[in-house]
Amino acid sequence: MTLPILETRRQMMSAVVCAYPGGRECAAARLGMDLKKFDNHLYENAGSKPLSDEHIHLLEQQAGTRFFPDSVAAMYGGTFVPDANPGELDNIDLYERHLRTDVLRGAVDQILAQALENGFIDEHERKVIMAAHRRHAAARNEEINAVIVLHSKPNN
Repeated sequence: MTLPILETRRQMMSAVVCAYPGGRECAAARLGMDLKKFDNHLYENAGSKPLSDEHIHLLEQQAGTRFFPDSVAAMYGGTFVPDANPGELDNIDLYERHLRTDVLRGAVDQILAQALENGFIDEHERKVIMAAHRRHAAARNEEINAVIVLHSKPNN
């Protein structure tokens, strides 16, 4: 499970657009822009401002990604964890979340093992390890939150 390390807003916006169903053309149409104008905003060409937070949010809602909140949280040294929706939770969902958490922990362990093969961890390896660790920590937090939400006693 390899996800890009997004260090800049431009990289994040590019990842959102790449993940958008239909790519740049469909993303531009969704925002009501012609492709040239969209590209200018996406790549900040010709003095254009970057896509707005609202534009990115709109594209991510349809793409099912969360690069934007992940990148903002990472700027502050944190991890984005979405709230669980009680109406969508059941024990199968909890099991799927648990499996995802296990897979992500395994990915962290694999990356660590590979990085330590030469006896030290360089700066690039550190970034990859920490990105994978943040994804694991977020998944674990989501999993615990979902268990609490699903099994909380209703307030009467």
